Amino acid sequence: MIDSAGTGGWHAGQEPDRRSIAVAARHGVDISGQRARKVLQEDFSRFDLILGMDRANVRDLKTLAPQAARYRTHLYLDSAAGKAVDVPDPYCDGAEAFASVYRMIREASDALAKRLGASASPTSGQASSTM
Repeated sequence: MIDSAGTGGWHAGQEPDRRSIAVAARHGVDISGQRARKVLQEDFSRFDLILGMDRANVRDLKTLAPQAARYRTHLYLDSAAGKAVDVPDPYCDGAEAFASVYRMIREASDALAKRLGASASPTSGQASSTM
């Protein structure tokens, strides 16, 4: 299972930014039904891998995580593509910034899926993430 959550709850229940919805739709992905939620304590036991989009998220996630789950919390692009860089927040920028972030995440997600597919357990075949 894969899920998405934030380290803060200030947008809980809200749909994605309209610019994110538009970019995803141009790529044939409908995210309009998604709603923001805050990371829960049980997420650290439900998921095998916890990924933060930037270093501040990773730091916050590791603070929230029980000691035993901290080693499973990583920077998204570092885990996905071997690039220890943050995914920029496009919120204050224009539509092209949202498109750029979409491409960045899509390429990294493809790389991560291949990597996890190569190492998935033959019995479960599942990989999970919370961002």
